[in-house]
Amino acid sequence: MRETLTRLRYRYWPDHWLGEILSKRWTETAIPVIVLLIVGFWLSQSIDHFLSWSSLADTARQACEIGFVALGMAIVVIVGGIDLSVGSMFALTDFCALFTLDVLGWPVPLVIVSTVLCGMALGAINGILIGYLRLRAFITTLITLIIYRSAYDLLIQRYSNNIAAAFPDFPSWDFLGYGDMFGIPSVALVYIVIAIFGHIFMTRLRPGWHITAIGGSRRSAYNSGVAVRRTIALCYVACGGLTAIGALFFAARLGTVGGDIGIGLEVTVLTATVLGGITLGGGKGSVTKSLVGTLIVLLITNGLTTLNARGGVNRMVLAGILLVAAMIDIRWQKNRNRIISKVYVSPTYLALSEPPPTEIGGGGPFEQNDKLRDVTLIGLGRIEAPEDVILDSSDNLYAGSRHGDVMRFLAPDYEQMEVFAHIGGQPLGMAFDRDQNLYVCVGGMGLYRVDPDGEVEKATDETNRSLYSVNDDSRLRLADDLDITDNGLVFFSEATVRYEMDEWPVDGLEGRGNGRIICFDTNTGATHTVLRGLKFPNGICVASDGQSILFAETWGCSIKRYWFDGPKKGDVETVIDNLPGYPDNINLASDGNYWLALVGMRSPALDLAWRMPGFRTRMAKRVPVDEWLFPNINTGCVVKFNEKGEILESYWDLQGVNHPMITSMREHRGYLYLGGISNNRIGRYKLADADPNFSQYETRWRQS
Repeated sequence: MRETLTRLRYRYWPDHWLGEILSKRWTETAIPVIVLLIVGFWLSQSIDHFLSWSSLADTARQACEIGFVALGMAIVVIVGGIDLSVGSMFALTDFCALFTLDVLGWPVPLVIVSTVLCGMALGAINGILIGYLRLRAFITTLITLIIYRSAYDLLIQRYSNNIAAAFPDFPSWDFLGYGDMFGIPSVALVYIVIAIFGHIFMTRLRPGWHITAIGGSRRSAYNSGVAVRRTIALCYVACGGLTAIGALFFAARLGTVGGDIGIGLEVTVLTATVLGGITLGGGKGSVTKSLVGTLIVLLITNGLTTLNARGGVNRMVLAGILLVAAMIDIRWQKNRNRIISKVYVSPTYLALSEPPPTEIGGGGPFEQNDKLRDVTLIGLGRIEAPEDVILDSSDNLYAGSRHGDVMRFLAPDYEQMEVFAHIGGQPLGMAFDRDQNLYVCVGGMGLYRVDPDGEVEKATDETNRSLYSVNDDSRLRLADDLDITDNGLVFFSEATVRYEMDEWPVDGLEGRGNGRIICFDTNTGATHTVLRGLKFPNGICVASDGQSILFAETWGCSIKRYWFDGPKKGDVETVIDNLPGYPDNINLASDGNYWLALVGMRSPALDLAWRMPGFRTRMAKRVPVDEWLFPNINTGCVVKFNEKGEILESYWDLQGVNHPMITSMREHRGYLYLGGISNNRIGRYKLADADPNFSQYETRWRQS
């Protein structure tokens, strides 16, 4: 009874959905938006006329003035810095605007240009000190805060009366302060334009990517050729310029140079930055997050002001919010991966039948032997991780390498090895089409095509997104094996949609149906998913009828058949339901049957652990990956089976000398060629009763 309840709980109530939500970038913006809506709703219910048009227009003017400063702060934080001097820069550029207008009598366009240049110059001082001289951003901007504030205090002592006594009449200046177009304040229009440009700059242009890269890892960005020092310096220049724009509109609206201007502004914009979801560690953030954070802060401060709270109370509340938000941000970034891994890794109940016997003398089709002990070795020590092997019409042998290359061994002796094509990722399954183009499944990259001259071209790296999936699963994570039909359909397996190639053991820990089979049409270039919910689908082979494919479910220890054409189109049936090991690649044999590689053998302890998802969860949390219960991959095995699911022959390497792991095999002109992703060689085994003229390439494409 307990086992039945456990099976139902882990099948119909999976808990990995929470990990999907926690790990998605959209929640990082959704949470601040929800906070914004809650605060806005509370204030609208607590304060009369809070949502009136005049109140909203006034809030928009203030929000945009501070929003410019927040945008500048966001850029600096994303690049991995901080600027505590924005309040003092705001005050100085406000003075610059009013001084040049009221005292010097400059025209408005010249006032605008001079004010922005003043702000950029102030930001450039921070940029040179932090970017080029590599001083600490916190201490440096704290010092410049004091210097800029002192300069402002000295200037207003001398010129504040002159500015207050002047009453210039410039319609364009008044438009900056109080004007609007179509009911939208002028400052909001300018902010929208700059915000849209900022979004495009950060998300679509190379300099914006460089800023994010530097914030994520300054050393990695430098090693990648990014001009780190210059980019950091320019970010501070941009911060100064954006601060000056905010001060310009503030000066046009109020026309004052009071002693309290800009005081506490750094706390306000930092609070807006953190509340918006921009991490203080750098490397993550957006214009949208900056805008949302600014609105939250403005709603809070305006609400407190309307409720007759003193200025000190406002600053204290903002400082408290900043402290809490910073603590959450820092602790979240520190423990985020740990939290997600605990929730996201979600083992399920998986019951396997008692495996068939394999012991020597026990009888049965899987009885162990040592037939593969004396195979001929090709490329020993010269090739690494040949997961799949294949031969062309000229008998040349191809295999992948963990260095991202497709290697070619030239017939007839296979002594000469050369790089046929450099792809850049781990080549897994391979198949030739009728034009001798080599299609390759590349882990983490997708499906690629290599022409006979070795030119590499991407075929596809995505498929259609699942309709009901929280996670965007359109990107291909682990394209594994493939085969091609006579009419140009490439069927290939994606072992898991939840984990990357280097994390495939975690998928094995879960035992869930995370995999799928995808079809790529070489005639139209279209890609779509044909089967979902498979337990690590692996080997793919077009069946002899030309209307179906055979595929292996590795964690299910089974072989299944899917009809993509004919009267049984769309049906799936089980061919073999209980193998003694974990199946990998499938390929045709010369007698019309099929070869199958077993990548690892089952064990009683692991079969029991499959039925205990709670145990596997605790194992994932407390035990290193290299100490998990895992399939025995030190004994290689190849079996031959027919379409009825009957095992005809088996081939073992009991000593594990030549092929401790076998992931693929190809029959070609009387020999069986063996590959293994953990091996540093390719095996060649002489088949006694095989057709010496059989070539998979010639058989497939000459018949078609």
